[in-house]
Amino acid sequence: MAENAEGDLNSNLLHASYHTGDPQLDTAIGQWLRWDKNPKTKEQIENLLRNGMNKELRDRLCCRMTFGTAGLRSAMGAGFCYINDLTVIQSTQGMYKYLERCFSDFKQRGFVVGYDTRGQVTSSCSSQRLAKLTAAVLLARDVPVYLFSRYVPTPFVPYAVQELKAVAGVMITASHNRKEDNGYKVYWETGAQITSPHDKEILKCIEECVEPWNGSWNDNLVDTSPLKRDPLQDICRRYMEDLKKICFYRELNSKTTLKFVHTSFHGVGHDYVQLAFQAFGFKPPIPVPEQKDPDPDFSTVKCPNPEEGESVLELSLRLAEKENARIVLATDPDADRLAVAELQENGHWKVFTGNELAALFGWWMFDCWKKSKSRNADVKNIYMLATTVSSKILKALALKEGFHFEETLPGFKWIGSRIKDLLENGKEVLFAFEESIGFLCGTSVLDKDGVSAAVVVAEMASYLETMNITLKQQLIKIYEKGRVDFDTDRLDFDFLLCHLANDFEQVLPVSKNSQMITFTFQNGCVATLRTSGTEPKIKYYAEMCASPDQSDTTLLEEELKKLIEALIENFLEPSKNGLIWRSV
Repeated sequence: MAENAEGDLNSNLLHASYHTGDPQLDTAIGQWLRWDKNPKTKEQIENLLRNGMNKELRDRLCCRMTFGTAGLRSAMGAGFCYINDLTVIQSTQGMYKYLERCFSDFKQRGFVVGYDTRGQVTSSCSSQRLAKLTAAVLLARDVPVYLFSRYVPTPFVPYAVQELKAVAGVMITASHNRKEDNGYKVYWETGAQITSPHDKEILKCIEECVEPWNGSWNDNLVDTSPLKRDPLQDICRRYMEDLKKICFYRELNSKTTLKFVHTSFHGVGHDYVQLAFQAFGFKPPIPVPEQKDPDPDFSTVKCPNPEEGESVLELSLRLAEKENARIVLATDPDADRLAVAELQENGHWKVFTGNELAALFGWWMFDCWKKSKSRNADVKNIYMLATTVSSKILKALALKEGFHFEETLPGFKWIGSRIKDLLENGKEVLFAFEESIGFLCGTSVLDKDGVSAAVVVAEMASYLETMNITLKQQLIKIYEKGRVDFDTDRLDFDFLLCHLANDFEQVLPVSKNSQMITFTFQNGCVATLRTSGTEPKIKYYAEMCASPDQSDTTLLEEELKKLIEALIENFLEPSKNGLIWRSV
């Protein structure tokens, strides 16, 4: 008893003596210690305070997360700028306040909550727990909550929002980020991620609701409240049924001799990709056993991002060779993105870039539309979309075939929002993508979807196999067909260096979270520099759009390489700014 009493006394003294000399920090420390009921994260702040770590306390407590290209995203741990129990409660209280203002029928329509399989023992933080706290805040305010009873792919949340006619939804995920991170991804009633002004207004409401309400910490409500519903079986059934709308060769699929290996990267994808293959008439893909089940430590990969290529696909490639499977499909941990590798005749693996896969998807979806369209269907009603940092190959195909191609700012939230506008105006969107292996086939979901993309690739490969054509061979055909002169302004590089000024036409919305500059050069190259919306990176993108008379790909590749090197050295100055140049 004496030891416990002494511990309580020390704790009370600690709480009473946070005088750092910084009034803002003192206030923030006091708030955290009063409001946080998670012993692990509370202890993290207490230890920093005890050890006089004022700078780290200030970094953790004196700023807040903001919405980036994929919602709120940060490391898990203690602090107002981190993902943890308290900040998720605060975010959900702000969401409640804003949604109550926007929807008079909020308490009739309800809210969707999903989660992936991330977790951190040191903070007693997991996606499932954060999802339960999100639900608890809303249930305590008499809002019906559709809380998935197990982990789901991210696209299931926007799909459920639309299908269940909920006012909004949240997915607790950090997608392909490092294991230390987590996130809070918000979808509007449209099924698209929120954009401005909703993001700014929600942040304002969060600032007005920082102290936890009565009941906000009561996660027992998810087991006891009659307002909590589990949409898992219903949504999974509807999703798989809707998936059949983009299946065009089910009988051929059932007979294919092709084998597929699938890795879910220690995330949510395994069960759902298996069901998708079943919906398309395929035999199940071969799972990578070491990566099939959820593992928040992502223990067999250096990073859980399939976009990194062969270095992280090692297990799946070796299994494919053993099983005589020619195609490897890799969904990222929340199954909203897809990487694809194909075994070549020389025994090497071709890992496709996001832009290369987009060329294949765009060709495939348009080809299937042409073959299945009704007699009065108009190609001028057809649209495909891409983010502005992505390849222009679909623009080339659009010019050849007569359909429309549009660009948006980086981030699928802009694509989803634009698709919704087009659908409401009677247009048909066949395909949309972003170069970072994010694809959307059809419009059942208004966000990128690795599950549907995986099974569409399988059908495409099976169809091409009947003609003895590989994915890479088809890609070459698409690029050859796409050689066109783009009708765009050409800007000289030297001119840009000297005269980058105020008189360029703005063609996309301005966003502080999407700092970006794009150059179009006289030789046909388009290059973009931008800051990442989810990671501490500066990204560059470059593409050579050759005219029909330029067929020497080796020469074009060399010219593109030289231009990239000049662009990076002159604009980013890696040596001067301490940047590490790492090309994927």
